[in-house]
Amino acid sequence: MMSRNSLMACHECDLLHQMQPLPEGGVAECRRCGAVLRRHKRNSLDRTLAFAIAGLILIIVANTLPFLALENEGLVQKTTLITGVKELYKQNMQGLAVLVFLTSILVPFLHISGLLYVLIPLKLNRLPWKLPLVFRFIETIQPWGMMEVFMLGILVSMVKLAKMASIVPGIALYSFAVLIFVLAAATASLDAHMVWERLEHHP
Repeated sequence: MMSRNSLMACHECDLLHQMQPLPEGGVAECRRCGAVLRRHKRNSLDRTLAFAIAGLILIIVANTLPFLALENEGLVQKTTLITGVKELYKQNMQGLAVLVFLTSILVPFLHISGLLYVLIPLKLNRLPWKLPLVFRFIETIQPWGMMEVFMLGILVSMVKLAKMASIVPGIALYSFAVLIFVLAAATASLDAHMVWERLEHHP
């Protein structure tokens, strides 16, 4: 008899398949329409964990060190990410302030923290507490991390402000830019099926 856990429906044509363990780097395709059912990513656990650790360091730097400095007639004003959120709130743009805080600070931090919470125990051949709940939470909030949109807004603002004052990018700005690519790499390298398989086969 086929195990219910070994069945997978094609997301294109809904044909049921009995899944077999894939070799590292292997790809399972639908026998009817050819759609990719699953791709076994090489060294998924190690690579995603490395990206998550790098992301944690970058997000700490991006939120603690100066993001931008405005220099005008000898006066220098340094800003951080959270400073921008506070200024939006003070200017009666509370909704925008909350949106920026969620999409550019809180959600990326929760995403990285959740990955570390799940992957570090798996690396040590252990199961984290409430793994299914935490992992589903990570997959749910991941699309809400819109740092690239915020970064685009920063670049547009820099171009406009350049006429009024000298703008000095801080190390936090560079960290934030690199963080965008690191999180994208972590998402691309993560094999979600591997996580669920570890849960199913763990004694």
